[in-house]
Amino acid sequence: MKQIIFHLDFISPFAYLAFEHLPRALQGLPCTVRYRPLLLGALFKHHGNTAPPDVPPKHEWTFRHVQWLGHVHGIPIDPPASHPYNPLPHLRLALAASHDGDISRDVAEMIFRAVWRGGGEALDPPRLAALEAALPLVREANGDSVKAQLKANTDAAAAAGVFGVPMFELDGRLFWGFDSLPMLRACLEGDPWFSGPAWNGPFQRSSALRG
Repeated sequence: MKQIIFHLDFISPFAYLAFEHLPRALQGLPCTVRYRPLLLGALFKHHGNTAPPDVPPKHEWTFRHVQWLGHVHGIPIDPPASHPYNPLPHLRLALAASHDGDISRDVAEMIFRAVWRGGGEALDPPRLAALEAALPLVREANGDSVKAQLKANTDAAAAAGVFGVPMFELDGRLFWGFDSLPMLRACLEGDPWFSGPAWNGPFQRSSALRG
């Protein structure tokens, strides 16, 4: 049975949409999914990438786009009142409900929906306290082991070439974004395209803009 690693950060609306749509996208396929939290901001820093909020028109478009995607795919989405926000409390709570670097789908669902449904502030203290009380915690959320686990997840993802979320890892291949789900499904179904030159060719091309 094939195994997918779903690299995620709760701050990402596209990761939320992909999470909600994943069961439909992979329906009928024999595979398992491992949900692995990481710190998206650290990935951006590692790769020298610019986050959408750093470009105001892009930020505005992102929130229009994700609400449209929720509309057309039947996924409820009500963005938090402030975004971006610091996702560390949610990431640490998630890993505190895990003995290793992966979390259950139930834990991921509880946190994603706490952030992306209902509006309000994602880090509103009563909401955060209610979430913490509902999660099956096995470690201290602010303990050293959880902090080290989040760093290890992020560092390992960066070393593997993960540059954003949602990112799906399958047999050494990486698929980025909500719109990559049909591509991921095709790979799982054994589409021969993935054995051809198109998969490996593009990244080998050099840039004509470098001096």
